[in-house]
Parts: sequence; C-alpha cells; structure tokens
Amino acid sequence: MDQEKVNILLVDDQPAKLLAYEVILKDLGENLVIASSGREALEVLLKTEIAVILVDVCMPELDGFELAAMIREHPRFQKTAMIFISAIQVSDIDRLRGYEMGAVDYVPVPVVPEVLRAKIKVFAELYRKTRELERLNHELEDRVRARTAELEASTAKLRESEQRRSMAIAAGKMGSWDWDWISGDWMWDEGQYRIFGVSPDDFEVTPASVQALLHPDDVDQLRKAIAEFNKGTRAYETEFRILRPDGEVRWCVGTAAATTDESGRVVRVSGVTVDITERKRAEERQNLLAREVDHRAKNALALAQSIVRLTRADEVKAYVNAVEGRINALARVHTILSLSSWQGAELSRLIDEELAPYSLGDQIKLAGPEVQLLPATAQTLALALHELFTNSAKYGALSTRSGRLAIDWQVDEELLTLSWEESGGPLVKTPKSRGFGTRSLLASIESQLGGQARFDWRAEGLLCRLEVPLTRKTATAAPGKFDTAGSAELQRASG
Repeated sequence: MDQEKVNILLVDDQPAKLLAYEVILKDLGENLVIASSGREALEVLLKTEIAVILVDVCMPELDGFELAAMIREHPRFQKTAMIFISAIQVSDIDRLRGYEMGAVDYVPVPVVPEVLRAKIKVFAELYRKTRELERLNHELEDRVRARTAELEASTAKLRESEQRRSMAIAAGKMGSWDWDWISGDWMWDEGQYRIFGVSPDDFEVTPASVQALLHPDDVDQLRKAIAEFNKGTRAYETEFRILRPDGEVRWCVGTAAATTDESGRVVRVSGVTVDITERKRAEERQNLLAREVDHRAKNALALAQSIVRLTRADEVKAYVNAVEGRINALARVHTILSLSSWQGAELSRLIDEELAPYSLGDQIKLAGPEVQLLPATAQTLALALHELFTNSAKYGALSTRSGRLAIDWQVDEELLTLSWEESGGPLVKTPKSRGFGTRSLLASIESQLGGQARFDWRAEGLLCRLEVPLTRKTATAAPGKFDTAGSAELQRASG
C-alpha cells in the first residue's frame, strides 16, 4: 500500500533557488508547494495541511524570523517543523533566535542536496507517523471508556510520550527519563545519555552514578528534589550543571513530575532534561557585550564632554566648527575600530581619514610601515592628528598651495615615532599660549599613552615628533633639538 503523500512548503523570494529546491526534493515523492514570499506562505498554510516548511531567512518585506513568529502564533501550526536556510554567517545569537521562533534546524548555503533531502525526509516521516498516531489515538479514545484502568494508564503513557516528542522537536538538545520510585530502576533515552556524555553500553544508571556526574555545587538540588517528592510535591523544576567524564561542564534545566497510586504514594517520577549550555553562554556573551558597550560609550561621552568644555573661540561659529571637527574625528576612528570589531586600527588608515576632507594633491607625502594600533592608542592619535591637520590647514603649510607636509613614521622596539614636517608655508613664530589643541595633544600623548610630543618652531615650518609606546610602557625619548620645555605650544592651535 502506497503511503500518503505529505505537503512540503518551500518559501523563497528567488525563483532560481525555489527551482533548485524542487529538483533536490522531487525524488522524495512528496507534494512540493511553492511560495515566493512570506505573505504567500501564510495564505498557503491557511488552506493546506503542511508537514514541513523550508524557509529562507533573508527575504524582503517579511523575513524568515518574522514569518516563523507569525506561524507559531496560530494554534494549528505550533508543532509544524520549520527549517531555515541561510546564505549568511549565522551567529550563536541568531541560532538561538531561530530556535525561539520555532525552527528545528538550520541549513547553510550552498545546500548539500543529500543533507537537505535527509532532513526533509525525517520530518516528513515524523509528520506522517504523527498523523497516523493521532488517528489511532482517536480510535482508541472511542473505546477507552469501556476498557480497564490498565488500558487507560497505557493511553496516558502514550500521550506523555507524544508530549516528550513534541518538546524535543521544539527545544532541541533534550533527553527524557523515568525513575521507578519503588524498585529504584531507571530508564534513560538516547538524548539523556548524550547530554551527560556517557554511553548506555558502559554506564549503569543509579542514584549514585547520576550524583557523581552532577557538579559538586549542585548535588544538593538532587537531594532537595527527592525530599520535595517525599513531602507530596507533584512537580519540580530546576537548573543545574553536570560534569561530564571528559571534564566538560554543561548547563541543564530539569523538569520532573510524580505519578502516585490511589493512596497518594509516589510510585514513579518522570522527567525531561534540556541542555541550555549554549543559551547560558550566549547570555554571558551578551552581558559582556553590554558592559563593553557601556564602557566605551562612557569613554566616548567623556571625550566629547572634554572637547565641549575646553574648546575656546571668539565667535559662536568658530566654536561650533572646532567642536564639530573634533567630535567628527572621534567618530571616524570609532567607525574604523567598529569595522575591526575593536581589535585595533592601522595608522595609515587614521591618516587617510583625516586627509579625506582636504583636496591637497601632491602637497603631502607619507612614508612608513603598516602599524596596528590598540583601540585606546588609535583614539588618542586620531585626535592628535586632527589637531595637527586642522591647525596646518588654517595657519600652516596646508593653508597655501606652496606649502608642503611630510609625514613619516617607524617602529623600533615597540616605540612608534611619527615625524610631522611642514615647509613652504607662512612664517612660523614660537607660540605664547596654549590652546585646547595643544593641551589635548599633550595630555593624550604624554599622560594617557606615556609618550612624548615635541615641537621645533622653525621659521620655515613646524617640525613635530610624536613618540608613542605601542604597549602601555612609558617611552624614553632621546634628547635632541626639540623644545620639550615649552612642550608643544602649537602656535596655530585653534581656540
């Protein structure tokens, strides 16, 4: 007798991919239903019984996550198997989100035909068996009223088994167990052995052996559960850790329910164990990320506050331009660091970003190796370079077409030395007072990074040397003709 075909819904906004899925799955002999959008898929679901939904995560208007959430809200589709297909790198957080929305599996692109067919076949068979079981249950319920209590108990066990199966589909990594309270016998399914990292071939399930696999700090949870059932509690749930034989620690949540006899005495305890390690790790990463974002936001706000508070100008427009320029420099380096996941930034990239607003042609020459800067060093140097470029563009070599600027840098024993040499610009005089640019440059280079900022006020153009340790150690600069007593009085510092 031919088995009844089931309907498999394929959802993707790209016809070529839908055609590819049809070709891959046609050998299964099932009914393939096509939907080119999330809304079309919802219309199909309301009219047709669907066994498995294969849905693309990235779709316009209504993506896979949103579609899954809408499907799960309908009572008819709370147990429908959904498999996500993603052509992008899926993070742990994305996977957790998918599972929370009801996905039972992920299939990456490019799709391996044999793997996709195997996954679809499993859930199609599961759907078929479920429907057969539901029909048998209906027939059995028509007769159960006339049967004995023993037959009623068998029916209850069958329903419990179905509930455990449904929970396993929804929750993912899960195991179930039964404990005969009278005889002390245990029954574990395959998932339970897998979670605890043991094999049914060489592991005997006893209270003592189970306790040995619990984290020492969580052993009391087992004792407490036994005591609660002895007091009459019928259900118990708790989180606990297990220590696998290979030393790996896993987080689990356990739920147990007691079965009693006519006198109310506990005769059996059944339960499920769900491995929530990935969720716990995701929560830890999320908390760490939140703290890191908070820390960086506070640092950025502190820098912005210093810029606003210390900037001086004779006119409002000049003040606004100075503040905006410094904050934009801070924003640019934050963008560079974000693109590297805050691992660091290339010095040449920082210089290029500061050069971008100017059309200087061949007025500037750059020379130096690739240097990777720590995030804190990159932020500080970005602001220092901004001050140098701004002042040079206003008053120095970059304020005239005849002016020239040479920037070169080198690294020797974790000490970065950057030289800034201007020529061909207006006549230079030694400054008499310090503006914000000077003060911020000194404070950032010398105080924050443990380096030195030294200036030579030559008539033909400013010569500046910045010495910055690439580690947190304080740099020791060699003596020279640079003015360290006046320590960087930028003659042309903006207000």
